[in-house]
This record gives sequence, C-alpha cells and structure tokens, in this order.
Amino acid sequence: MLQRIASVFSLTNLWAMKSTAPTAALPPDYLERVYAGVLGKIIGVYLGRPIEGWTFERITAEFGEINYYIHERRGVPLVVTDDDISGTFTFVRALSDNPEKGAAISPADIGDTWLNYIIENKSILWWGGMGNSTEHTAYLRLKRGMRAPHTGSIATNGRVVAEQIGAQIFIDGWAMASPGNANLAADLATKAASVSHDGEAIYGAVVIAVMEAMAFVEPDLNALLDAAVGHIPTDSTIARMIGELRSLRRRESDWRKAMTFMQANYGYDKFGGNCHMIPNHGLIILALLWGDDDFQKSLMIVNTCGWDTDCNSANVGCILGIKNGLRAINAKADFRTPVADRLLLPTADAGGCFTDAATEAIKLANMGRRLAGIKPVLPKQGARFHFSLPGSVQGWLAGEGVDAAPTRVHQITDDGGALEIAYTNIAPNRPARAAVATFISPANADMKGYGLLASPTLYSTQTVRFAASTASGTGTFRPFIRHFNDQNQLSVIPGPAMDLVASEKIFEWQIPDTGGQPIAEVGLEILSAGGPAEGAMRLNWLTWNGVPAIHLRAPAAGTMYKRAWCATCSEATFARDGAYVLVIQNEGRGLLIHGTRDWSDYGVSAEVRPHMADACGIAVRVQGIRRYYALLLTRTGRAKLVRMLNTEATLAEAPLTMEFGRTYTMSLEVIGQRLVGQIDGEVLFDLVDPEPALDGGAVALVVEEGRSRYDGVKISPAS
Repeated sequence: MLQRIASVFSLTNLWAMKSTAPTAALPPDYLERVYAGVLGKIIGVYLGRPIEGWTFERITAEFGEINYYIHERRGVPLVVTDDDISGTFTFVRALSDNPEKGAAISPADIGDTWLNYIIENKSILWWGGMGNSTEHTAYLRLKRGMRAPHTGSIATNGRVVAEQIGAQIFIDGWAMASPGNANLAADLATKAASVSHDGEAIYGAVVIAVMEAMAFVEPDLNALLDAAVGHIPTDSTIARMIGELRSLRRRESDWRKAMTFMQANYGYDKFGGNCHMIPNHGLIILALLWGDDDFQKSLMIVNTCGWDTDCNSANVGCILGIKNGLRAINAKADFRTPVADRLLLPTADAGGCFTDAATEAIKLANMGRRLAGIKPVLPKQGARFHFSLPGSVQGWLAGEGVDAAPTRVHQITDDGGALEIAYTNIAPNRPARAAVATFISPANADMKGYGLLASPTLYSTQTVRFAASTASGTGTFRPFIRHFNDQNQLSVIPGPAMDLVASEKIFEWQIPDTGGQPIAEVGLEILSAGGPAEGAMRLNWLTWNGVPAIHLRAPAAGTMYKRAWCATCSEATFARDGAYVLVIQNEGRGLLIHGTRDWSDYGVSAEVRPHMADACGIAVRVQGIRRYYALLLTRTGRAKLVRMLNTEATLAEAPLTMEFGRTYTMSLEVIGQRLVGQIDGEVLFDLVDPEPALDGGAVALVVEEGRSRYDGVKISPAS
C-alpha cells in the first residue's frame, strides 16, 4: 500500500508541473457555477446537520424522507457553524496566501494554513483527541513541528485514523479553483487531503474533486465518474465500490435496495473509527446514481440514508450545483430563500466570520482565475454587497418585529443586479426594514457545537456608502445600525432621513459612536410619508472601507464587547482591577485579535504592563495566528520589530529592559510597507519591509508565556 501511495504522489507531482502554466479560457459562466457550487455545499450542510450521525432506520421512522429543511422540527437554527463549511472555505486560502507558488503549492504549505487559521480546541475541527479525531491528530502533529504529508500518513497514524472522512468533506474549494482541469484538481486534492489523511481517504477526496472540476465542462454523470475513477488505483476499495454501485444501478431502480446493499457490504460495521470514508463516500455515489440528476431528490436520498449526513449532503449539493447550475437548485423547492446566502467561518481571521455565498464564490473564482493567469473579478468596484450574482441577497433579510411593516427582499437582475426591498402597509412608527448581520446576534450568541468566534465587520467612525433609488412609491428612508446595549440586547441608532429618488443616487452615512459596544447589523428602513402604503426600493450596492478611529474600552455595562475579540491565547480576562483586558498565554505565543482583513494603513497603541511574560506587545495586519507584524518587548532586554509569515523574521531590534509591573506606552503604525514602532514616545524603529507579503489585517495584543495587562487600546487611520 505505501508503495502504491508513493506512486500516486509521484503521478500527481507530474500533473502539477503540467498544470502550473495558464490554462485555456475558463468556462464563460465560471463565477456563476462556482456560486452554485458554494450554495449547493451550504444547503447540503443545513439539510443534513440536524440528523448528523443518525441511521437510515431512525431517520425514516421519525421523518420519512428528508425532502426539505427540518431544523425547526429539531429545534435548532438553520444557519450554523459547521466544520464542513469552515474547513472547506478556510484551508483553500493556502492558494491566496501563497500566490507566488500557484499550483506548485505543497502539502506543507497547506499544513501551515491549518496552523494559521485554526484556533486550538475552538474552531473548524472536531476536537476529539489524539488518535480519535483524525483532524485533531494531524493538527497536534503540525503544532509539534511535523510537516505534511507525514502528519496524515498511514505510516504515522495507522490505517484506521488515516482513512476517516475528513479528506472528502474539505475538498470542494480546491476543485472549484480547477474548472475543467481534472489533473490539477486531483493534484491539489491529494496535497490538501494528505495533511490529515492517507490511503482510501485520499482516493475518495480525489474522486469528489475530479467530478466537481469536470462538472464545469461535462454534464454527463457517468462521464464524470469515469474521469474520477481514472485518477485512483483500480484495485482500491473506493474504485471497487463505485464499480459495484454503478453495476447495481443498471439493474435496480429502487435506491432503498441500494442502501440495503451498502449496509450489507460497506456499512460502518465493516470499517474502524468514528466516521470512515468508504461508507459515506458510497452514499454520495448512491445518491448521484439514483437521484436522476435532480437536486432535491439526490439530497433527499443522501440525507435519508443517514450516517454523516451533513458531509455527504454537502458534497452531493456542491457537485450538482456546479454541474446543473443555479436554476436546478430551486427547481422543485425553494432552498435558497431561507438560507439567504448566509454562512459562518469562525477562524483566527476574526473579521471574516460573517460572510455569504456570493463573497466566498468570488474568492474561490479569483483563486481559479489566478491559477489560469487571468485577472480577478471585483463586481461593482469591489463593493462589499453588490447583488450581482443571479438571485443573490448576500445575507440581507427583511426586518422583523411588530413595529415593522411587511417587507420582502429579493434580487433583481437588470442593470447588473440589485436588491429590491418591497413593502406594504407602511404607517407612522411602522417602517419597512431590511438589514444584514455584521456581528454575532442575541439569537446565535450561544451557538451549539462548533463555536462562533468573530470580530465585527463594521465600526464606529466608518462611512457606509450605498447607491439606491425607488422602484415605486414615495417617501423617505434612512440607514440604521443595531448595536449591543448594556443588557446584551440590540438597540437601534438611526441615520439621517433621506429622500427616495427615481434615479439612482449615492448616499453616505458615518457610523456614530456606540460607546464601545459592537455593531451587529446595518440596514435601511423606509418611512411613511402619507403616500402609497406599498412600494419598493432598490439597493444597487452598499459598502464601507477604511480603518476606524476607535478607542477599545469597556462599556458601562454589558458583556458582548468581549466577544468582539478572537482569543488564540490561553485566556483573556476583561475589565478586572481597572484593566481593559489581561492576556494570558501558558505556552508559546498567544494573540488576542480584533478587526478585519481589509484594514491596511493604520496605527495601534496601548498601555502595556507585563506582569510576568517572556514577551509582550502589539501587532498589526494580523491575518491569523502566524501572519502579522509585531512590536515586542522581551524579557531578554531587547525590543523587537518582527514579521511573522509562518516563521518569524526579526526586522530590527534595540536594547530595552522589561520591568514587570511597569506600564509601557507602545504604538505601531504601518503605511504601505513602512513600519514605525514607538515605546514611551521614542521612535525605536522606522523601516520598510523588503518583502511586501502582508497588505492588511486586524490588530492583536500579544503575550508570550506569561500575563500582561492592556489599557487604552486605540486604533486610528495612518497619519
């Protein structure tokens, strides 16, 4: 087996060499099909998550067939944090974080991406322990210095651990960056899967990736299966099982009998571990073969069959989304409206948690465009909300509550797409509202399962800009935000009233001070003007950018401001002994992160009092745990300015004694590639980084093995 695996790696390295040059023109509907794949993925997760781990017998006894969402019947939210989603759209960032490597990216590079974005025991993975959770096992080996692919190999972890399902559930992004290129998809899938898996798990991942990549250009399911199995060993269990299922399909039309075949020949009892690749891969193939190329029927089959429902359903949804496009998703049931494009990505990239299917599709498509040597696409000059993809609402929802008029939001496709906010029965004190989440809400603050870790995307002093017009009706409207108050509930701050205009106009509103409380929503509300009781407003785009000028402080009451920080440190204790926060790290270096990836040129300052620490300081342009610039005061009597890009480089250092219990005023400013570091008002460092790898990111408070107190944390645009 090891010899056979080695031969597969040798072959895929050859594929990589063939695929690094720009490919032929991408499919003309490439972005739209990526969007359909992303939607299919997340819809599949939301369908399967409430019954994850259930058996076929239990599901059919309690629900019959799973033809639509059942989250309400299970008493759980529809849009949830889930490893299938967060891992899929996070690990593929290795491509955008290493643009100079292109398709020549290595398993070790992807392993570095794990270490950068995963917050130990908190995000992305099932933290089931060494030898029990395959991904946790690989993460611990990465953390201890082992390099991929050794971290996931059978030689390191044994066959049972190495052949669990995770290689398959995280693979879709790599395929969507390889449209029509089976060799590239197989190569990238092998590299990505090998960080944590080996053997049959890699073969299953390759099959899914090749099918998805070729689905951009090949509509026939059997042709996709032929291409996929051609990239794995013919004597593998995965290849044999697929062949047997295809043979069974030619003589048997009842999918339930196919499930009986799977239980008898490839059930959980035939393989070790908690969630083996082979049984679940078989259900994906079964659903595709018996699903009649029908999105709803295929997802019904794979979810009704049970086992790892959210994983299997997600892969089936992605394949069919790419292959058959957006129209097929809602052909028999409206799967899209309840989801409203929403997805959650809790990682150490704190400001990227609240996102949407259109945003993630554009990121993936731009990775594919870069691999093909084509410039990226930025709809409407890079507006945050652009509504340019068919049917996309990018997380915008109609307002709720007894004081809101009946409202509906939907996308209209003319003139490049826009969000239409349609309303009826407007009356005084009963506006029509539509809004989008910018942070955690009271409803999802206690998300079960995988934790919800996030910084807000919108801050006081930032300016919201948007283009809007009236489609029908008269009156006025105003922007608004909802932020947390002293009771951890949401309070509204309205903006100025603005006139609805027939021709599109650009409006602006600077967000007012919220007293240190995080902003959870931004939206628009249409007000009564004594005219028609119904109408519609069109929002062409809405965006904000730039760095806020804020003082991060504890509000008078309430605790949600603490959730705006993403703790990759051992512990963070807020507002104790007069301090804003105490940051504690038990081993190595820990970061307490706040902000978003699109902050570029700015400065951060803080009052820093080391209690006991090997080093402490502040960081800028933080893009995770292992990508940032930092100004550090060290126990060795040196102040340092460092660049961390998986490994640390000292850009400059100067003598300065650290005294425990003394307060130091530290500031670090970054403008372009220029860095200016000061301690107690003295400029210690003023230099230009010769390697411009970090173009933007959050701030962080940094502690190395010890505890440090932080007060007066301020962020401001670069002067």
